[in-house]
Amino acid sequence: MYKLIIALFLILPCKLFAQTVTTGAVFDYSKKTLSLPGVTVRNLTNKKIASTNNAGKFTIGASVGDILEFSLIGYHTDTLYLTNLLAKIIYLPVKSNSLKDVNIQGVKINKEILSPDPLAEKYTLLNTGGNLERKKMYDKVGGLNLNLGYGKYKRQQIKEAELEELEAYNQEIDEHFNEASINKLTKLQGQDLKNFILIYRPSIEKIKSERPFGYSFYIVQAYHAWLKLSPQERKLQDLPKLK
Repeated sequence: MYKLIIALFLILPCKLFAQTVTTGAVFDYSKKTLSLPGVTVRNLTNKKIASTNNAGKFTIGASVGDILEFSLIGYHTDTLYLTNLLAKIIYLPVKSNSLKDVNIQGVKINKEILSPDPLAEKYTLLNTGGNLERKKMYDKVGGLNLNLGYGKYKRQQIKEAELEELEAYNQEIDEHFNEASINKLTKLQGQDLKNFILIYRPSIEKIKSERPFGYSFYIVQAYHAWLKLSPQERKLQDLPKLK
């Protein structure tokens, strides 16, 4: 009897430890075999913090339902919603816009970019100085040189750039806020999954205001808001989006 009690005391702490931590490893997204030491691992739920060792491995106190954040200088920050406490493999992408990654030594300048804009040559340059007729027009417009059509061309360029930007943001949203990624985090399926996407798809303004945007964290937040809705409310498509 005493031996059984002692055995239970020895086994119980191990079980409790296994149920209150999660482990894993962090690697470079492009070079899958390159482990990342020094990654800060934060449990946003219980506020615990850990970091990866030289092999990129980590152990942190956690429970099912917690949210982990992984951050490292030079890499995009990522979040993970824990649906279980099994070992995790995390891949962090490098920040492509980091100035530290750019080597400008020995750069050759393309001479074509210094040439006049060929499209601008198609517009008529009106010089309002010169003969009497031109002088009259000069007096009217204050001696300005008018490049007719250039303003319209610039406005068209700006409009095209804005449309390209909107398309790029929509593509980004589609890549990260889709049925596969949402199902992986929330297990939603069927019509519930489609309604969830219609209600909580993030706006472009929200994506632009939070760069880089944490899609996983947003999906988890939206899912918690979804759980508070009644079955009837989940069918509506005109509900306000998650703020």
